[in-house]
Amino acid sequence: MFRTALRNVLAHKARLLMTVLAVLLGVAFVSGTLVFTNTISDAFQKSSAQGFEHVDVAVQPKKGAEDKPGAAPRLSQELLEAAGSVPGAASATGTVSGFAALADKDGKLVGEGWSTTGANYYGENDSRYPMKDGRAPSGKGEIALDAKTAERAGYQVGDQVRMSIDGPVLTPMVSGIFTTDDGNVAAGGSLALFDTRTAQALYAQPGSFSEIDVRAAPGTSQAALKAEIEKVLPKNGTAEATTGGELADEQAEQIESGMSGMQTGMLAFAGISLFVGIFIIANTFTMLVAQRTKELALMRAVGASRRQVTRSVLIEAFVVGAVAAVVGLAAGVGIGAGLRSLMGSFGGSVPDGPLVVSPSTVIASLVVGIVVTMLAAWLPGRRAAKIPPVAAMNSVHATATTKSLVVRNTIGTLLSGAGIAAVLAGTRMGDDGKLPMGLGAALLLIGVFVLTPLLSRPIIAAAAPVLRLFGVSGKLARQNSVRNPRRTAATASALMIGLTLITGMTVIAGSVQKSIDKMATDSIKADYVVSMQNFNTLSPDVEKKLADLDGVTATSPLRNSPAQIDGKKESEYLTGVDAETIGSLASLDFEQGSWGGLGGGKVVVDSDTAKRYGWKAGSDFSVRYEDGKKGTLQVAGVYQGNEMMRGIMLDKDRLAPHQQQITDMQVMVKTSDGATPAAKDSIRAALGDNPAIAVEDKKDISNGIAQMFTLMLNMLYGLLAMAVIVAVLGVINTLAMSVFERSQEIGMLRAIGLDRKGIKRMVRMESLVISLFGGVLGIGLGVFFGWAAGELIGSSLATYELVLPWGRMGLFLALAAVVGVLAALWPARRAARLNMLAAIKAE
Repeated sequence: MFRTALRNVLAHKARLLMTVLAVLLGVAFVSGTLVFTNTISDAFQKSSAQGFEHVDVAVQPKKGAEDKPGAAPRLSQELLEAAGSVPGAASATGTVSGFAALADKDGKLVGEGWSTTGANYYGENDSRYPMKDGRAPSGKGEIALDAKTAERAGYQVGDQVRMSIDGPVLTPMVSGIFTTDDGNVAAGGSLALFDTRTAQALYAQPGSFSEIDVRAAPGTSQAALKAEIEKVLPKNGTAEATTGGELADEQAEQIESGMSGMQTGMLAFAGISLFVGIFIIANTFTMLVAQRTKELALMRAVGASRRQVTRSVLIEAFVVGAVAAVVGLAAGVGIGAGLRSLMGSFGGSVPDGPLVVSPSTVIASLVVGIVVTMLAAWLPGRRAAKIPPVAAMNSVHATATTKSLVVRNTIGTLLSGAGIAAVLAGTRMGDDGKLPMGLGAALLLIGVFVLTPLLSRPIIAAAAPVLRLFGVSGKLARQNSVRNPRRTAATASALMIGLTLITGMTVIAGSVQKSIDKMATDSIKADYVVSMQNFNTLSPDVEKKLADLDGVTATSPLRNSPAQIDGKKESEYLTGVDAETIGSLASLDFEQGSWGGLGGGKVVVDSDTAKRYGWKAGSDFSVRYEDGKKGTLQVAGVYQGNEMMRGIMLDKDRLAPHQQQITDMQVMVKTSDGATPAAKDSIRAALGDNPAIAVEDKKDISNGIAQMFTLMLNMLYGLLAMAVIVAVLGVINTLAMSVFERSQEIGMLRAIGLDRKGIKRMVRMESLVISLFGGVLGIGLGVFFGWAAGELIGSSLATYELVLPWGRMGLFLALAAVVGVLAALWPARRAARLNMLAAIKAE
């Protein structure tokens, strides 16, 4: 039986090609994802570990202490000296760091977001940053740049640079260029160094540090040094000591955790492709078994048992799966390398490192390819074994009994009904509805697949008037499409799944985009919102400059400060605004009171916060500010909060005395002429044309939201494209094998007068009908799932409303039609070129 199975694989290798390709693509997706994420993770971990080579023990503010009211944690000069003098310490270095946006000579930002860093050059000879050219920075008018950034931006010693920390433009001179093994720089970031006093003024407070790094003397372990340092830490518990090894492990864990999310997401889409591939595999083996019915019956007649027949089919599947898995693994390694290069071409930087192909990746790829293929082939193999030898040898088989169809339709109806009920129930359960909705969606998808043979007849019949326009070819195409409903269902279902996901995501994304856009624009009266490009905080000087600008009629910052309310341990954020101008800059619906009551010790709160604390207009509550001082505030109004504005708002002048460091999240600006290009240029010029600062009007905010969702959808389309490609292979495979099965019939049609063009048209129409059938089902299900998910989202997003993207849905249906036409090219050509007499004599 083993030799027979191998012979069958070799004999039908052309027919198994599409199955191999389907499995190969799925495995390549899986292995490529694993290779890519493992490679990136390994490169970042090694690069990060290099940054801790100079650190044996680090003293840092205790995690979370900065978000609680009370004395803000500071690492003082006294603590630095104490840590450096403990037994076993060789040296101690105080570090200060934060965001530093650096512009190149063309005024564009160098690097992005978190990777653009500023820090201090400690002492006269900081061993962490050996100077390659020039000297260490001295005074607030000088900086040193890392060598990679200097080369990329074209800077040399003596050049003047433009940079920004929290808004205002700085123009220091480059005093030196240094080399570093800092992980962020290796990953494409930038590092600018100030002298310690300047860095403290920019990022902390005079005489304080954000971290103290201690080197161990020879013969002293990190653990022993940590124990000694812990003896000199502040008694109030605001600082903690961590070994360099622990920091490296923690950083590696964070990197792995971050990559895990990406890996899971990409593997989910790979799973979708493999799930779609199951339909192709099952269809292929079903058709192969049907074509070899007499052969299998003869094997049964000469003594082969049912198990042996099933086993022979599974052996064929094993060989197909193994070949596809091995080739898919090799392709996946190439995909992983390609994704890494692609990441670099789109501006993402990855530290240097080898391509990582772990044993787990190899095993996972082989197991996935073989197991998926064998599982998909098991049911056709089992069906083949159940055919009686005599019936098979007389070709009395393959027609489904009435009983089996009734059972299938009953099961499909029950599953679909249960799925719809669960989805509808989930829409009414708020955040608790995610699980029942997900379960219901799965049941409905399976139920529709089971019912697809039943649905194929009425839906395809609806296309009959159009098909009649193509004469005999169109009529034959319709009849062929419903001749074997199960085969048509399996082929269409592969495309249906991909389009269901694509349509559902498009409906959800479009609806959420419009809702957020409406929320953002409706809640803002201001002409412009000024913020940092990377969402860092702004200096209060930005608001002062804008307030003094000609043409500006009103400004208000939004600044946050942690506080404890009514003695509770959990921190709430107080938001400071300008009580006099906020009413002309923000538009919120008040349930009680208004902006007019804001000022002094009176605040306005969102309805959710008011409900949580049991407040209403006139309620008093106690507050413990950021600096630890206590006070009493009174609720003057309750408004309906949204994702843009919510929480406890009070006058900035009331909040400022209690803040350790005053910074703004954003500044709202209103001008006398409204939002005009001239007004925007004036604001930009007042801020020194700083590339790190975003000046956005309502249209800019809307465009930014649209770009974000467009990028997200394009990424999802790209990931789901694999499932659509696999579905196309399924259509090609089904048509090609169907042409082989109907060789005699096609020969007869040619003999009675249907020309080659008519044969080609028949096959194309059949492919088009099957693809459009899958497209209609997929789009219909996608809209339903999109609506249901929207109902769930609407429970937490007040401005949510359903948006049906008719243009895109029409495009998806057209895509299904294109899939049908393209998939039919080779099968139609093959059918038209069949030798008429040879086809008639074929069995």
